[in-house]
Amino acid sequence: MQTIRLYFIDTVRAFAILMMLQGHFIDTLIDPIFRDPSNTMYSIWVYFRGITAPTFFTISGLVFMYLLLRAYAKGDDAPRIRKGLNRGFLLIAIGYSLRINLVGWLTGHFNYNFLAVDVLQCIGVSLIMLVGLHILLKKYSYTLSTVLAIFGTTCFLTEPLYRNLVLPWLPLFLENYLSKSHGSVFTLLPWLGYTAYGAWLATVFFRHVNKSRFKLLTIITFLSVGLLLIYYSSWFLIKLYHITGFELLQASANYNYLFTRFGNVLILFACFYTFERFLKQSLITKIGQKTLSIYVIHFILIYGSYTGYGLKRYLSKSLTPTEAILGALGFIVLVCFISFHYAKTNAFLYGFFGRLFEKLKHLFKLIRH
Repeated sequence: MQTIRLYFIDTVRAFAILMMLQGHFIDTLIDPIFRDPSNTMYSIWVYFRGITAPTFFTISGLVFMYLLLRAYAKGDDAPRIRKGLNRGFLLIAIGYSLRINLVGWLTGHFNYNFLAVDVLQCIGVSLIMLVGLHILLKKYSYTLSTVLAIFGTTCFLTEPLYRNLVLPWLPLFLENYLSKSHGSVFTLLPWLGYTAYGAWLATVFFRHVNKSRFKLLTIITFLSVGLLLIYYSSWFLIKLYHITGFELLQASANYNYLFTRFGNVLILFACFYTFERFLKQSLITKIGQKTLSIYVIHFILIYGSYTGYGLKRYLSKSLTPTEAILGALGFIVLVCFISFHYAKTNAFLYGFFGRLFEKLKHLFKLIRH
């Protein structure tokens, strides 16, 4: 079966990474006095910032599963499976490394903050999970789709059960993947749910993308389902609660940000898929192909990975809105420039960190012996 490259994926990834850049810059550096929920511009910024992470996780699941299915259709998915597993573990390792302050450690200031879990660890675990599901169910396409949809829905519906989860009996390393009580920014739940939904979309795309009018029907479906999720998912959950008496449905409806954010993601997908033909050779597409390098560079510059010297150290919560907006624009340009002219590609970073971790592993072996 002929497979089609989905160019809109790169534009969605670019949107997500650029929103993340400005979001982290402004959130870290703006003076708290300007965080006024009654201000319309601030409320709009907060709303769109809330779309960033769901978009990132959903598109990660979509692109990864689509590539696995495409490789399987060609009769040779083993290299893609190995690459996916390596990438998953490497993302986890990079995520931890970005929180290490080598200068602090060398001067005797050691803490366990580097064990906190962030985006890269969650995406790394997600990729490993998707590889496992692919291996088990790749011969049963509709079963795979069903399992992914059920898994994503379950993650969202059970959110009240793990919202304030604390697991002191678990080792800190593992607890951080499930609880935010020790500084984790993201945890596996509910974010695995978005990745699962993205992978589910990939199975749908892969089965039907070659059919006539698929694009038009998909765009209409994304818009329709997205609007329904935003405006009626809470109402629907309450209706289900009245029918079933299942209290978890009511609890989900009363704090329903997961389904509504997924609705936002679908509308975003529809917009970028609509204008795919105009964007597929653009700069934004190239930015979408370099998300890892951009993420690593921005993290070092803002939070001072490895050295402890970043923008946060000198400008934390000190900027006016005008300074924050102009600074964010300049920051985006700087990070993209560095990524394009020095980091080159995501493959460059994967190779660099892969070689670095291999050398560290070899060094530890020498020390142990």
